[in-house]
Amino acid sequence: MTVKRLLLGILGFLHLGVLLHGHSHTAHATERGTEHFSDKFHQARYSEALAAFQVKVRDLNIPYQTFGVFVMPGERIPIRPEIGGFHPGFTLETDKGQVLTHLERGSRISWDWTAPKEPGVYPVVIRSNQGQHVQLNMFVMRPAKELRSGFLGNYKVGLYPTAPLDGLDTYRAPQGFIEVDPGNRDVLVSPHFTLGQFLCKQKSKQPGPAYVVLREELLMKLEEVLARVNESGIHATTLHVMSGYRTPSYNRGLGSARFSRHMYGDAADIFVDESPKDGVMDDLNRDGRIDVRDAAVLREIVNDIDGTARHPHPLVGGLGTYRANRYRGPFIHVDVRGKKVRWGVRSASK
Repeated sequence: MTVKRLLLGILGFLHLGVLLHGHSHTAHATERGTEHFSDKFHQARYSEALAAFQVKVRDLNIPYQTFGVFVMPGERIPIRPEIGGFHPGFTLETDKGQVLTHLERGSRISWDWTAPKEPGVYPVVIRSNQGQHVQLNMFVMRPAKELRSGFLGNYKVGLYPTAPLDGLDTYRAPQGFIEVDPGNRDVLVSPHFTLGQFLCKQKSKQPGPAYVVLREELLMKLEEVLARVNESGIHATTLHVMSGYRTPSYNRGLGSARFSRHMYGDAADIFVDESPKDGVMDDLNRDGRIDVRDAAVLREIVNDIDGTARHPHPLVGGLGTYRANRYRGPFIHVDVRGKKVRWGVRSASK
C-alpha cells in the first residue's frame, strides 16, 4: 500500500504584521513511527512529559507528548493544535488513514483524520515548525457488533446489561474493543502507562488476541494522580494497575457490582509499587508499615483532583479505599464516571 505523509505548514504573523502562507505535500513514512513505545516507558527519572502545545481531539485537550486515542473503523476524528498568541506552523504526519485539512482565520489549522478500516495502532504526529511534537497513538477498535455469543474470536467477553443503569450513557455497552496482542501490549497509551497494564486478568485457553475497553479520560486522571504523587516527594515512574478493564464474564465471576465501572473502561484499582517492585503498596507515609494509611495518601490526592478545577477535563468520579487482606496489599479505586462517589475505609488516619 502506498505510504502517505501529509505536510502542511502555516507561518504565523511576522513582527511587521505580514501574514505568509505556505504548504507542501510529500510521501514517505512517518519518521517517529512507534519510538514512544516501551523503549521510552522504563526511565530512571520521572518527567511529566507535557508537550509544548496541546492538541484538541474530539472534545479532549491533550497536554502530553504521547497519548492514546480509541476510535472506530472509518471514524472521522477532528484534530486541532491549541496554542495562544503567536501560532507557529504545524504539520500532521501519518502513514495510514485519510486526512482533510482545514485552514482558518488567524493562520489556524486543523485536520479531520479518518481511521483505517482494519483494527490496529496507527501513529499520528502533529509537529510545529519550532521542533515540538505530539504523537497520538490511534487505536482502531474491533466493533462490538462482531461479538458472537459473548466471544470476540476466541476471547470470552460475556454479555453487558441490555439496559444501561438509570438510562445513563456512561452505562451503555461499549461500541468497540481494543485488540491486544504481544506486538502492541507495550504501546504507550499515555506517557507513563502501556496498553497491557489495563488487560483483564482472566485467562484464555484458546489462542488469539485479548480485548480491552479503555477511556481517554481515565488515562488523563491517572497521569494527574502520578504527577501529584511525584510533586509530593514520592518517586514513581508509573502506578501499578492491579485491576483495569474487566470483561462482564470476569466481573461476574468476581461477584463484583453488576454495573462495575471496570467493565466500561474508565476505572482502575491502583497503588504505588516502586521500591521494591514486589506487587504491594510502598510505604508512602514512611511510618515503617504497609497499611491503609498508605492508601490514604493516594486517596487524598484523588480527593484534591476531584475537588479542584485545575484540570479542564471531566475527571470527577468514584473513589474507594481498601485495606490489605491475606491476598493483596492496600489500594484505591479511581474512576471517571462523571460524579463524585466515595466508599471504603472512612478514616484511614486512625
